[in-house]
Amino acid sequence: MADPAKEQLDQIEQLDQVPGHVPGPGPEVDEQLAAAEAKADEHLNDLKRLAAEFENYKKRTAREQASLSARATERLVKELLPIVDDLERALQAAEEHEEAKLEEGVRLVHRQLASALEREGLAEIETNGKFDPHVHEALLSQPSEADEGSVIEVLQKGYRLGDRVLRPARVVVAAQKEANGDGDS
Repeated sequence: MADPAKEQLDQIEQLDQVPGHVPGPGPEVDEQLAAAEAKADEHLNDLKRLAAEFENYKKRTAREQASLSARATERLVKELLPIVDDLERALQAAEEHEEAKLEEGVRLVHRQLASALEREGLAEIETNGKFDPHVHEALLSQPSEADEGSVIEVLQKGYRLGDRVLRPARVVVAAQKEANGDGDS
């Protein structure tokens, strides 16, 4: 009695030797299909990774552009601050000499410039109260009746642009009142 499995195997071998015969799905085709699917998955993962990197690039570029724009505004405002200071000094001088028209014109220019700078985000640093080394620069320390460490005089206004200090307020800080009455040594 002949083995039916052996007979089938012999028939397949004979068919494989016939020219033009395409073998049916077998282990080789399954391996090729699995390899192709693995390659496709690899390419898909690469594509997803590349898409994520491109999104990160777009976000980073947008942040850098916003930062560059903020720095440009900061540079402009720094250049305009001396003009504001000069106008304030001119207003003080005009008040002393009672030149009303000059004073009115300078006040108008000062108001317009200050308003334009405010629209750009410029704000004056508060100098009332305690000395804050993050926003104040102590130029002098003088004995005073005021609490020690409090600001008693502003020599030059300070400004911040957004959350950044452009120029610290230059101030005189109260020191402890001298113990002895004679100031001469």
